[in-house]
Amino acid sequence: MAGTRDKKMDFALNEMEKYTTGIRFSELYKLMENNFSGMSKGAIYGFIRDLYKYHSDKLDKPSKGLYILNKYNQNSFSGNIQTSIKQNIQEEAFYQPFAEYLVNDLDECTKAIVLGGNILQDKWGTPDVVGVIKPSMSDIIKEIEIISVEIKTEINALITAFGQACAYKLFSHRVYLVIPEQSQKSDIDRLDSLCFLFGIGLITFNNTDPNKPNFQIKNRAQKTIPDTFYVNTKIKKIEDKLVL
Repeated sequence: MAGTRDKKMDFALNEMEKYTTGIRFSELYKLMENNFSGMSKGAIYGFIRDLYKYHSDKLDKPSKGLYILNKYNQNSFSGNIQTSIKQNIQEEAFYQPFAEYLVNDLDECTKAIVLGGNILQDKWGTPDVVGVIKPSMSDIIKEIEIISVEIKTEINALITAFGQACAYKLFSHRVYLVIPEQSQKSDIDRLDSLCFLFGIGLITFNNTDPNKPNFQIKNRAQKTIPDTFYVNTKIKKIEDKLVL
């Protein structure tokens, strides 16, 4: 019996060689179910728990429901992730597609413009996209809101991107962080948790094709009250673009 279990564990570990960014519990469950039809649901659950328990020297669980071989997890979230996709596409190519997505798909604002660069002339950074909710004449409650967006195409700059997104909360009612879907699953999970804690919206996208970015929302940005001083200071510099 022990020999059979060991063979199954060897099989699972060998199959995980193919999953360089990790494998979800559901995927690992399906893998065992498809290859060992005699295993019951409970047996597979127990097997996966034992796999992690008895092979912690080879296997890691960097986030909830995610398993990855240790050799693939050595540089996770540290800023030293090796990119398997050559970044030949400029980040700016995704700004306008996301501005349109912010207005039309997310319906988060009435107008969105592309900024980027150093338009705000501040070491704390300039959002790549800024949106505004401008009330109509028929609205009973008339309140203007500012939405700021940080987009990153490089999967080795996620911590930097998160820090920039946090800084935008000084002058924004809502903030979105947009990161490549090609990022390591464990990194996306950690960012998802961090963004939830800070009220920042998280969206993933395909960083290889600006014509088909495939924006996917992980969680919506929560509204917070920014510092009025910074709102007025920043927005005055782009007021003509937003047409407030």
